[in-house]
Formats: sequence, structure tokens, C-alpha cells
Amino acid sequence: MPGDRLTYQDRRDIAAGLAAGFTYSVIARGLQRPASTVTREIMRNGGPVGYRADQAHQATKRRARRRTSAPPTPSPAPPATATHGRAAEAVQDFRERFAAVLGRAGIPSMMSRVLACLYATDTGSLTSAELVQQLRVSPASISKAIGYLEKRELIQRERAPQRGRERYIVDDEAWYQAVLDSARVNAELADIAEQGAKALGATTPGGARLQDVSQFLGHVNHDIVHSANHWRRQIRIRRTTDGVSDGSARARPASSVASS
Repeated sequence: MPGDRLTYQDRRDIAAGLAAGFTYSVIARGLQRPASTVTREIMRNGGPVGYRADQAHQATKRRARRRTSAPPTPSPAPPATATHGRAAEAVQDFRERFAAVLGRAGIPSMMSRVLACLYATDTGSLTSAELVQQLRVSPASISKAIGYLEKRELIQRERAPQRGRERYIVDDEAWYQAVLDSARVNAELADIAEQGAKALGATTPGGARLQDVSQFLGHVNHDIVHSANHWRRQIRIRRTTDGVSDGSARARPASSVASS
């Protein structure tokens, strides 16, 4: 059973599991399937939000018909092992699971796959051609994903030394900046809540409620930003001490929120 293709009932169970908020691993256990199989099924058919059993089943049938009718085209087999002796299958499984989590965080499917692919490389950078080869998608799909990720400052690009090609690099500061972006929103919410408390009167039930919101967000926000700055410094010290240099994007300067 685990080696067979997914049935229509399997896909209905996957859709029901997603609707119930189950993780991919829980859904896979219920189906007695590998988690990577369920992850691939969901990510190639709309992601955790857009997955529909009927549409996924029909899409699979169409792909099967195309494979049957079209003459087979040779494709290079993936290497048996990855860098530093890592098993290529294990790296691939990690990339798919990482992309699935990114998808649940709101990043579209193809963009999640590109970002996961970049993070799974030691250099943290790949060319467009390398991404096309590793993900086996069209150059247009990669180009669209790169534009999305660049706009959100999750990756950067630089001119590669060989033949003027561009390389796309994961930004080591992206997660730090994401924390600061969230902190900015929390700071605005705390500020507007404080204004509301003053407008309604701090002694009124509504004013007291808004004052509590303002204080809660203000204190939590301070702790989050302080912790982000602390661990950012610690990681930089550790990387400098260990002599780690992976060629990924250089650190960006901290914004004003970070020092508040």
C-alpha cells in the first residue's frame, strides 16, 4: 500500500486533514504513507490553503496521460549523495518539508521551494539555471519566484564571476528583519491603543481595556526586540569565532526599531 499511488480517497483524507489543521506528518501516518509523499502531493496541487481533492486527482490523471502520450525524454538522474556526503534523498526531503512550512507561513508554493532550495545549499546561493535544474521547473517560474522573494527582501542578487551570470543569495538578515517588521506593527498597535485609552478615559472600562493592550504589547515588544538584538550579536560572534563564511548576503544595518 505505501508504495502505490495515492487514490481519490487518499486525497479526500488529505483535504479533510488539512481542513482539521493536522500536520503533514499526522496526515501521512493516517494514510500509512511517507511524509514526503503527502508533502509533494499538497505542494504541487495548490498548497495547504488551495488543496482540493477533486482538482488534485484530475491534475494527476492529466499528468499521467501526458507522460503516457509524450515520448520519454532523458533527464539527468540526481546524484546519489550531496555535498559533504549527505544523502541527496534526505536533503530533498528536508527541502520539501521546509517549503511546506514556509507555505503555511504565507509564502506561495514556488517561492517557498526556491527559498528552501537556496537555504539547503552550503553557499546559500544559486544561479537561475541551477535552480531550474534542481527544481525541474521552467525558467519563467524561477524568474517569477525570484522577483517575489527579492521584493520581500528574503534574497539578494549579485553578479557571478563566471560569464556574468547572476546568483541569488539567501539574506542572513531576513529573519532578523522580519522580527523587526513585526515589532513595528506591534509598536503602532501599542501606540494607538494608548491613544484610545486617553480618548475614552483610563478609568472607564473601555479605556482600561485599551490601556492593558498598550502595556502588554509594549512590554512584549521590548522583550522581543531585545532578544532579537542579543541573539543576532551572539550568532555573529559565534560565526566570526568559528571562521564561518558561507558566501551568503552581507548583513544589513539594523533599523531604528532594533535600538529602541
